[in-house]
Amino acid sequence: MKTHEILYQTLAQAQDYVNGEQLAQEMGLSRTSIWKAIQRLEKEGIEIESVKNRGYKILSGDLLIPQVIEDLCPLTVSYNPQCQSTQLDAKNAMEAGGQSATLYLAPFQTAGKGRFGRDYFCPSQGGIYMSLHLKPNLPFDQAPAYTLMVAAAIYKALKNLALLDVDIKWVNDIYYKGKKVGGILTEAISSIETGLITDVIIGVGLNFSITDFPKELKDKAGSLFGAQPPISRNELIAEIWKEFFTTPEEELIYLYKQRSLVLGKEVRFEQNQTSYQGLAKDISDSGQLLVQLTDGKERWLNSGEISIKQWDL
Repeated sequence: MKTHEILYQTLAQAQDYVNGEQLAQEMGLSRTSIWKAIQRLEKEGIEIESVKNRGYKILSGDLLIPQVIEDLCPLTVSYNPQCQSTQLDAKNAMEAGGQSATLYLAPFQTAGKGRFGRDYFCPSQGGIYMSLHLKPNLPFDQAPAYTLMVAAAIYKALKNLALLDVDIKWVNDIYYKGKKVGGILTEAISSIETGLITDVIIGVGLNFSITDFPKELKDKAGSLFGAQPPISRNELIAEIWKEFFTTPEEELIYLYKQRSLVLGKEVRFEQNQTSYQGLAKDISDSGQLLVQLTDGKERWLNSGEISIKQWDL
């Protein structure tokens, strides 16, 4: 672990100020090295208060530490502090022969994209941006419903760590207190020769502790926590993927349905430039949404967007 990472963990675990001389002795470093590590943490967006004769104390922000995440869950973490997109990092590594079960992680993204290529708001501090690369080598009809499973794993992780309940809007959006706090983008690569899905990349963006949103997003976007979260991003990231890998698929699908914002509500959607309205009745294990239209006919939706009649999400 790097010096600034060890220093961060020491300060994060402290209840009060920690003297610089004490830090230097415990870490076997000079005071100058401690000061340089403090400056590195501040560049990473960590707000640290320094008081003469008392020492240092973290006021806000946290640090992503790959080794901490790897110690808590069965993943290899690839960390990119200057990232355009974790989804792009995963694709580039995949093409270069990267191993399965690798998590591509970044503190922020300069070119993050959501579904349909939309720009994704990625501030320099307080977000979680990650993409998991898997090699399922399965026929399309046997591939798990990865998006549903990850959404349910996010719910379960937050419930475990912070007793926090989030909701899920079909098919890939995470909501908290009526505002969107995250999204999931799953991309699959198939082989023409074998007909198998060879690779899957699951991208996740979560507003973990973001207090300032652009004006156009303030009414729609929210954050899981405020300025002082009760848990760290490292803990949440590790818990999400631990639940994803260890919870039975049928349990995750059940939880997805239980936390659905859509089921039992009147929804609107468009197909072939025609608008439809109906009651969302069920979600299949593969992620399709069953809608009973106003004329009584039923239609399964594979993808796309819907609006809930009572309020637009």
